[in-house]
Amino acid sequence: MTLKLGCIADDYTGASDLANTLTRAGLRTVQTIGVPADDLALPEVDAVVVSLKSRSIEASLAVARSREADKWLRARGARHVLFKICSTFDSTDAGNIGPVMDALAGDAGDGIVLVTPAFPETKRTVYQGNLFVGGVPLNESPLKDHPLNPMHDANLARVLGRQSRRKVGLVDLATVVHGPEAIGHRLQELVGQGMAAAIVDAVFDADLTAIGAAALQHKVSVGASGIGLGLARALVAAGQVHSHAFAHHHADVPVGGLAACLAGSCSQATLQQIAQAESIMPVLHLDAAGLVAGPDEAHRALAWARERIGKGPVLIASSATPDQVGALQAKHGREAAGHAIEQAMADLAEGLIQAGVRRLIVAGGETSGAVVDRLKIPGFLVGPEIAAGVPVLRAIGAEAGDMLLALKSGNFGGPKFFADALELMR
Repeated sequence: MTLKLGCIADDYTGASDLANTLTRAGLRTVQTIGVPADDLALPEVDAVVVSLKSRSIEASLAVARSREADKWLRARGARHVLFKICSTFDSTDAGNIGPVMDALAGDAGDGIVLVTPAFPETKRTVYQGNLFVGGVPLNESPLKDHPLNPMHDANLARVLGRQSRRKVGLVDLATVVHGPEAIGHRLQELVGQGMAAAIVDAVFDADLTAIGAAALQHKVSVGASGIGLGLARALVAAGQVHSHAFAHHHADVPVGGLAACLAGSCSQATLQQIAQAESIMPVLHLDAAGLVAGPDEAHRALAWARERIGKGPVLIASSATPDQVGALQAKHGREAAGHAIEQAMADLAEGLIQAGVRRLIVAGGETSGAVVDRLKIPGFLVGPEIAAGVPVLRAIGAEAGDMLLALKSGNFGGPKFFADALELMR
């Protein structure tokens, strides 16, 4: 296997988003959970997305895991590696975007790194170095209140500059619209000014094409799925990849079995999706404080699900409003509360699989990471798209055998997401 593109994602749902984007663009793509073991059988592919749960861990550990993934990808032919981050640039002043970028670029010997979380299709744009969500600056949008990585500054050069050793410059929209050569010239100017990273504006879909072509001339880039789309287009345009339209690797073959949904995200989008789901399936709202206190709440939920799941899908939700989350974190601590809830949701997933569930939908990045780790799934084939950034995933090498999953970032999907997912996951 000789890879044309290597990708390292800092969470599992973001990895699924990117794998979906690359597949739609014609690249045969597999998502792995962590660096693959030597005995994991992978099909012949153009791109591998290595999923890490590294967004909110200690920076040195995130760097070590990312460097291990980078080494694996480059050993299999990847000349360019994309470090895939959240489209809302989720991070803190301690990282982990900056430290991982510094390490990967240093290992590759890249003089300057292109950085953009823009993806106009999902209403994430960057203008004059500032990140906008649906036309609103990030720090004024509902997405600013992430429970682990709240984002209250839309100026990405400033945000990245606080967590990176590299000086950060800007490639503005007026340059991007003139194409990859103009971007390359601007990058050379920035290097001459002592800059070693550049936030790149992108407002329109065509901007991603120019940015991808420019990024492909370097060894490392940082961004969300938008820059991944640009890189894929550049590879196809350069003839390095023959486009395989919707190359799903049989990921959409039905598996049957019972179906269930777990929701751990506290985003407004997920809360609306849960409310909509109540009209089509039984929904249990968990007591988050009870989950933190001990195992009884999870045991109660699993018993509730077992009584109903033979008649159709069920949804179990730990999701809460920002005020409720804040109160819980104030009492128990942010990390302790988050970890306890994630592990409770993983317990539920494990119990549901033991009860015969083979189609599992999970909402929330941290929840998805905990669930996939507990189920010991080493990788996924990418299937049809449920919603922008959310594909059907078919497990590879799972201990429980053949199963379909959907891993949804909290903010993704329309109001009927759970119904839409169940329709495609047969």
